[in-house]
Amino acid sequence: MPIRVLLADDQTLVRASFAMLVASAGDMEVVAEAGTGRQAVDLARSVRADLVVMDIRMPDLDGIEATRLIAADEDLAGVKVLVLTTYDTDEHIVDALRAGASGFLVKDIRPAELLDAIRTVAAGDSLLSPGPTSRLIARFLRAPDTATSAVGGPDGLSERERQVLTLVARGFNNTEIAEALGLSPLTAKTHVSRIMGKLGARDRAQLVIVAYESGLVIPGAV
Repeated sequence: MPIRVLLADDQTLVRASFAMLVASAGDMEVVAEAGTGRQAVDLARSVRADLVVMDIRMPDLDGIEATRLIAADEDLAGVKVLVLTTYDTDEHIVDALRAGASGFLVKDIRPAELLDAIRTVAAGDSLLSPGPTSRLIARFLRAPDTATSAVGGPDGLSERERQVLTLVARGFNNTEIAEALGLSPLTAKTHVSRIMGKLGARDRAQLVIVAYESGLVIPGAV
């Protein structure tokens, strides 16, 4: 089945460009387009998209609040959100990840990278653009707040799990984690899944946040 994509951006030209690109791929399709955050939430509920490409700055309801509503809706538990950012100037990306986004896209991303990102996040395999994501979190992360109070800290993890969590926060995918620790890729994937269960994290994006906020990974050290 093709990946069902919902595009949310207040710029019609941007949406049209992304829609043409997504339509050119044989394994995904655009099922709806939204010009505001409120429309994105409503359409996510009505069209049952697999993934929402969500702009942050939109009228009516911004992308962060729209992401939070989608992530909090039990009926939309399988919907992934990929937020759009201008990267160097958008300091809201950490808030978007805290709200439940599974990763982010830079608006000047190359076409092939956008398609790969959609596939990656839709599959729930790994955090999109993990290196840049980690650097951005390191740059803008502030003290822990109530937005992440539902996610546990790493104190209850084994030493091996703490090693795996550290590598996740540094941008390693499962294969790279396996190579670094001398594990099989399946064992690395199992460790990541167990860590998510122990910490109550919904995806790898929240694992990165936990690693930084707990001090397991020091901002600027990646």
